[in-house]
Amino acid sequence: MDEPTAGPVRDGFAGQRMFVVPRPVVDAALAHPVAGKLLVTDAGYFPHAARHGRSRPRGAREQILLVCTGGEGWCRAGEADFAVARGGAVLLEAGVPHAYGASKADPWTLWWLHFTGSDARDLVLGAREAAGGPVTHLRDPAPVASLVAQAVDALDAGLTTAGLTRAAGAAWHALAEVAATGRREPGPGPSPLERAAAHLRSTAPRRTSVEALASMVGLSASQLSALFRERIGVSPLQFQVGLRMARARELLDGTDLAVGTVARESGYDDPMYFSRQFARAHGTTPTGYRRRRTGA
Repeated sequence: MDEPTAGPVRDGFAGQRMFVVPRPVVDAALAHPVAGKLLVTDAGYFPHAARHGRSRPRGAREQILLVCTGGEGWCRAGEADFAVARGGAVLLEAGVPHAYGASKADPWTLWWLHFTGSDARDLVLGAREAAGGPVTHLRDPAPVASLVAQAVDALDAGLTTAGLTRAAGAAWHALAEVAATGRREPGPGPSPLERAAAHLRSTAPRRTSVEALASMVGLSASQLSALFRERIGVSPLQFQVGLRMARARELLDGTDLAVGTVARESGYDDPMYFSRQFARAHGTTPTGYRRRRTGA
């Protein structure tokens, strides 16, 4: 098991995502009757995180969940040392000394949450008890990684009470997945392609990079792209465009929202670009599509 490297640990990994909630927002949210029960304060994704690690002799202020979807690392919780490989989930209680880091030979890809709130400690202790300790193995880490990604998306969309609550919901479900890992019946699970498609459907219309999607399901970006083309007939990015277009058609058919609003609700910040993409896919503009529906 690798030991931590001396000196400051480097942050910043190609393709990473990370969101840190400002402390004044955290303090205000903790006073809210709903958001204060479970509050995600930090969340992120570190791919191939060479030299990543932390040592906290006094523990962290928040509870921590780490999920490894590739590579290897290690964790020290209390007096015990643990190896962490793909599928490893680590639950660290606030205020308890710990350290962790990526393997030097095969650095891990990590999805992680820090969270606090009046219910946070009980959730961590309950999940640890169900999982059998601070480190457990998930047969399929993709659903938990997907939920971490959804927490990052929720925070990134805006630090409103609604956004914080959506992030908390994703965190709660991630902990439930970890807690349930020892209770699942053995047998084959969904394929990597099925897990990737399920994540895209559950997070549409937000875009997920092919690299992040591949890391969730334990494949390289090229392997996942080849699977999509072979089994579905389109690339992962084209699959996401299809989901966005389906959302746009739903809104054009079922609402009177302005085209600019439909664009935003379908994941496009630029209404003109959305109109061009829609026309390329459907042979008519969003306005023309709506007129055809109404017979105008």
